[in-house]
Amino acid sequence: MSMRYPWLYIGAVFLLAALLPPAFCLGAEDRSERQLRVCADPNNLPFSNQQLEGFENRIAELIARELHATVQYTWWAQRRGFIRNTLRAGACDVVLGAPRDFELALTTSPYYRSTYVFVYRKDQGLTIRSFDDPIPRHIKIGVQLIGDNYANPPPAHALTRRHIIHNVVGYTVYGDYSQENPPARIIEAVAAGEIDAAIVWGPLAGYFATRQGVPLAVVPVAPPIDLPSLPFVYDISLGVRKGDEALRQELEAVLTRKRPEIEAILDEYGVPRVAAQEPKPVP
Repeated sequence: MSMRYPWLYIGAVFLLAALLPPAFCLGAEDRSERQLRVCADPNNLPFSNQQLEGFENRIAELIARELHATVQYTWWAQRRGFIRNTLRAGACDVVLGAPRDFELALTTSPYYRSTYVFVYRKDQGLTIRSFDDPIPRHIKIGVQLIGDNYANPPPAHALTRRHIIHNVVGYTVYGDYSQENPPARIIEAVAAGEIDAAIVWGPLAGYFATRQGVPLAVVPVAPPIDLPSLPFVYDISLGVRKGDEALRQELEAVLTRKRPEIEAILDEYGVPRVAAQEPKPVP
């Protein structure tokens, strides 16, 4: 699975060519002090931003304190070239929000597991739990798109497979980077009544739904897999350069020790989580 905007996320955030201006690293005057060099998006709440307001910013600070280090950011928009120009270029050493099976990095064990969700106004009398419910066929429904049909997020594929097309409104996963929090537009559209419902990656929905002027329902997509092989639930990990096993092990230890604090941060940002399913016994 390609890296997503978690990590579309996920939707495949790094498949387009548009980029912000070249990234930069914050310099460190005291070379004797250890640094946790983090690759991050500068305008991507609830995950990260340059004002350090995202939950990934908070988790990075938590990890750095455990390592007796300070956080140094390399800022780059999460789209085509992100990993190539940050982690692989040696500009930074850690990516937060990587899918556990991300092929471009060496990943830790997951620090959360989340899901796509349905988002709709509570005052509209809707109840949506599944793509197979009758309601999605008869309402205006928003979904985030990338443009290349084969790279679009799972909800776009699930709707297309059911021939739910004409009532779908697309929102770019990238948005206008001249505005704050461009991915939030789809949630704002639900609140404003421009669309009746949206299908969005859980952390994005959980954070922005509570910041609207009307109550919004945030309901996990069920079941977690659209058979035979389209998942809506993903394990999210830290990523380091392939071969950097020493750093990966350090990060693994911190994630284990600080799990309660990480869970508290995720709760604060409204990140919906899904428990890992226990394997079924073989008859």
